Amino acid sequence: MFADFLSELGSPPEDLDGLTPAMMQSWREVNSGTSAGTNKQSAVRTVLRQDVRLATGGAAEELARRIPALKPSKQSFEDAEWERVVLTAQRQFRSAWLRISENTRLLDSWRANDLAEGSRGWKIGKILDHLARTGDVPHTVHPSGERAVRSGRLLGGKGAERTWGRLFLSRGELTALAVLLTDRFGWNLSQYDRMPVPTLAPSAGEITSLTYQVQVEKRRAGSGRWFSTENITDSGADSPGRLITQALEATAHARALGHRLQPGVDLLMVARVRRREDEHTNLDRPAVHWPLSFGVSLGMSRWWAASSGLGGSPFQRARRTTVTNQRRPLQHTQDTHESVYVLPDKRVQRASRDVLADGALEALDQARAVVFGGTMANEPNPQHQQTATADCEDEEASPWPAPEGGCRADFLLCLACANAYVHPGHHPRLAHLHQQIVSLRSVLEEATFRERWSVHLTRLEDLRKKIGPVAWKASLARVSEADRTVVRLLLKEDLGP
Repeated sequence: MFADFLSELGSPPEDLDGLTPAMMQSWREVNSGTSAGTNKQSAVRTVLRQDVRLATGGAAEELARRIPALKPSKQSFEDAEWERVVLTAQRQFRSAWLRISENTRLLDSWRANDLAEGSRGWKIGKILDHLARTGDVPHTVHPSGERAVRSGRLLGGKGAERTWGRLFLSRGELTALAVLLTDRFGWNLSQYDRMPVPTLAPSAGEITSLTYQVQVEKRRAGSGRWFSTENITDSGADSPGRLITQALEATAHARALGHRLQPGVDLLMVARVRRREDEHTNLDRPAVHWPLSFGVSLGMSRWWAASSGLGGSPFQRARRTTVTNQRRPLQHTQDTHESVYVLPDKRVQRASRDVLADGALEALDQARAVVFGGTMANEPNPQHQQTATADCEDEEASPWPAPEGGCRADFLLCLACANAYVHPGHHPRLAHLHQQIVSLRSVLEEATFRERWSVHLTRLEDLRKKIGPVAWKASLARVSEADRTVVRLLLKEDLGP
């Protein structure tokens, strides 16, 4: 494919050492923007980088450039969109689960001889037993070959819900269940084609809840890492595991029939099909065993969405929605979670704006808290009040007012106040204070120093930058005995306002 590309150039190179950066850039442009193109670039680069003639030079630099990752074409659902999808799936699956549960209770009563022989319930129970064993209700075959449901009046009709649907999910109802599982657990559509029946985990005497072990398949994880196990607990109506319990109940008869038709089949997602059909050619999906179908195909998901008025298949967007809503990786790495699911998602970006803005403001407040908050002056102002570290313009306007009036802040905190004025007369004392605080690092525990002195040190270093390192260092030569005394008292915390 790369040779074909080169042959179509106006002046193709005679050999690899004739490749130019422009040729490699053109190859990159031709194969950008699609998954197939990205795969071509990766394959060709792997081969070309093995040739010593492309170890250096402009073409080698182009080969070394990172192949940009494709931006995901699918986005998560908006809240209203997703609510509509989930509510549609809930209505369909819950209706089916209630229907199957009711008929299962009737069948169990018939098998336990709890029904009066000849009663309406007994007659329906007998039909249900035939349905559970064969996958269909009894039919009469006419001479023309046409099949007709027996006892249609007794069953209340001849449609699917009144006949085989009493014990089996339809394909649409199975797809609705898969949508709910993806909403809850973030599983891919392909998971449902090969998903084994969940098993009960060992219990340490727990009788009020059930914990299922669910095998999750993720082929993209690479050979040897395809399978993982998730523990999901049913501890009540709102717990994640309740949906697993309902899925097991809704598919129980289909799974039992499937095991009789094909011993060894142990798949959770089983539906009853309406009519015989050709075998599909997708070898990654389980074979159809009339009258059962296993898994949920892409075609089924598209049909379900279209028939429900929901557009295209919801599964890719559904998984993205679940992953971004739960804010943690689901069957993928943290890097994939951030680069593929979170950062490119427009809904996440919109929701993050306020959070990012609040974070920026908080960071700004924190930055302001550790910088010099006052004003640099060239000379003292006689109207200002002197303090141990700066001159105060108005102590009554302090951010830290005392109950009796004035300011209750310690003198080190003066440098954080907007009322503070620092002029050259303060520089020697402040430079000496900075020097002495730095020396405390060697004698104090790190946690103690950080808690008591790090903020003041950071603020003094900010002040040093504003004054200038040369002037700051020169001021140390002018430190007076009074400056040393004041600094010593400040460090001993014996000097307060």
